[in-house]
Amino acid sequence: MLEAKMKAPDFCLLDQNGHTVRLSDFVGKKVVLYFYPKDNTPGCTRQACAFAASYEQFKAQDVAVIGISKDSAASHQKFAQKYDLPFILLSDPELQAIQAYGVWQEKNLYGKVSMGVVRTTYIIDGQGLIEKVMPKVKPDTNAAEILTYLAGER
Repeated sequence: MLEAKMKAPDFCLLDQNGHTVRLSDFVGKKVVLYFYPKDNTPGCTRQACAFAASYEQFKAQDVAVIGISKDSAASHQKFAQKYDLPFILLSDPELQAIQAYGVWQEKNLYGKVSMGVVRTTYIIDGQGLIEKVMPKVKPDTNAAEILTYLAGER
């Protein structure tokens, strides 16, 4: 897993509308980059809806919110429309960013071991450096914890 003060790996992925998005597009702007396992699952839906509910607060602070999973751009588009998600969702089926950020890990669910995305959030500063790493976040409180963090740093 990456750590604070490290350079955030750049990526080039498609968003829910089929547009190419790079982390380097956001130079000069703080980015909340959150990795989640799968669209339309209970935890991921709660997490996305919490970010949507707080989106105006992120926008007021000029902070971009970006969610990444290995779902397709079409899946992301349906997910964003269904829950009225106002932020960018990136499709990473080849695990380019997911592996670069160290969130593709072994998971153990009821004794069954498999590989998957571990819910993790990175806060990246305007120079592209990782400011904070939040591993194994809880879907219901992740957005609020980030807002609390951002309020404390100002």
